[in-house]
Amino acid sequence: MTRKPIWTSIAATLQTDITDGHYRPGDRLPTEGELATRFGVNRHTVRHAVKSLVAAGTLRTRQGAGVFVTATPTEYPLGRRVRFHQNLAASGRTASRRLTRLDIRACDAEEAAALRLPPGAPVHVMEGVSLADGQPLAVFRSVFDATRFPTLADHLRADTSVTRALAACGVADYTRAETRLTAKIAPATMALALEVPQGAPVLRTVAINLDADGHPVEYGTTWFAGDRVTLTVNAD
Repeated sequence: MTRKPIWTSIAATLQTDITDGHYRPGDRLPTEGELATRFGVNRHTVRHAVKSLVAAGTLRTRQGAGVFVTATPTEYPLGRRVRFHQNLAASGRTASRRLTRLDIRACDAEEAAALRLPPGAPVHVMEGVSLADGQPLAVFRSVFDATRFPTLADHLRADTSVTRALAACGVADYTRAETRLTAKIAPATMALALEVPQGAPVLRTVAINLDADGHPVEYGTTWFAGDRVTLTVNAD
């Protein structure tokens, strides 16, 4: 009988550990050295087993951080009221945001049209990474009228919640006017931020939010990691 390579047995054992809940979605696996000691093999054999589980989608690697159990896709509703923290809480996930940019610049033609501003008007630009249970879920850019909301950046620095920042600026509620969804591929810098391979699929949403009087308050673009989210369209 032909003997199977030992790495296949290691991969099967790790898969069983994951299936039995010993390692949960988002958990970090032991290091190659620790796994090699556990199974009494060299690191190359362990590496082969891990690569097979990565290829199967069971595990994912994060450069410089280790190997993690792949989380199940996050349910993310798209309706008239889209709230990042509330959406993730409803899915049983903990939401957080990491800001990479928050400044004022002149708006471009697309932003001016979306926010109904004169060409070149000053806007707040907030960019960053949205995370679910500490795992990057999306890269985002939100643009706001800096003349109407002169103190918005201060509120966003103190609290990355757009809802609370706008409320502090007098916008008690806002709703989604439209959302455009397009499939894209991740360029190098986006892939790095999302911790996915370059060229991995992403889902881009472009949206305009309006206040109670129908005036635009936010023009947002979000690039979701394609395998980490399930976008659902609600009719609310």
